[in-house]
Amino acid sequence: MPVIVFGSINLDLTTYLSRLPRPGETVTGVASLTAPGGKGANQAVCAARLGAPTFLIGRTGKDNFGEQVLQAVASESVDTSSVWVDEGSGTGLAVISVDEKAENTIILIPGANGRLDDSDVARAADLLDEGSVVMLQLETPIDASLKLATLARARGARVILDPAPAMPLPDELYHVVDLITPNEVETSILTGIQLQTEEDCRKAAGFLLARGAETVVIKMGAHGAYYQNARLFGFMPAFPVKAVDSVAAGDAFNAGLAVALYECKPLEEAIRWGAAAGAIACKRKGAIPSMPHREELESLLGDAR
Repeated sequence: MPVIVFGSINLDLTTYLSRLPRPGETVTGVASLTAPGGKGANQAVCAARLGAPTFLIGRTGKDNFGEQVLQAVASESVDTSSVWVDEGSGTGLAVISVDEKAENTIILIPGANGRLDDSDVARAADLLDEGSVVMLQLETPIDASLKLATLARARGARVILDPAPAMPLPDELYHVVDLITPNEVETSILTGIQLQTEEDCRKAAGFLLARGAETVVIKMGAHGAYYQNARLFGFMPAFPVKAVDSVAAGDAFNAGLAVALYECKPLEEAIRWGAAAGAIACKRKGAIPSMPHREELESLLGDAR
């Protein structure tokens, strides 16, 4: 009964600067960091660090970047045996800028991530069983994610979709997703609703539920998370931390949520795990380097009780 992460694998080049530049402006940075990343790799490493048996399915290019990323991910007890080395494309690359308020911008070059197809879905499907949790994002082709989600739902697995980067989704995908977890910007793109009040959150979640999703969790950073399904709704407060880098906080949130659900914890407790994991990730620089370990998560959860 593994956690199966079907998603992107990148090399992240992150720059830190006092503020993000305006168009045409040059701003001098203060530091840089090169590290493995990609939403799929980030979530897989975090799920493994939090204690779940984790498989990563995706593609890298046949290049030094790919070798570097795979070695780093495999060293975190993530099973990477189903990652395909694509000789026809380079490894994905993300160029990230982070300002002193921990806000960020990201330029994404998909590379091999954009070439996932039915063969990748088949490798993931071989791992599915009734207790699996499948994690999907949108840095890989949406058709492949839809096919895997459909297979996962048919086999009794639970599907979590992180709709990032946000884009229009086919109706069929909503109907095979157990949880959809957009952030505030992604929610507005998907629904056309700007989130300013709790009523806005309720309307936006209702829109996504009406499209077919079973549960909506809106990640709202320092404002916490709003959740809603047919049985319950509410806000989960954020854990207060001094943020240094929020780049992969959403990935940590999803991994915390997924591992808690994998361990059969109730939804509200799983969301609390996600909020705690995301908070810890904000305290460190980089994507994979910031992913929390189980003991850190349990410590924060215990201190907050």
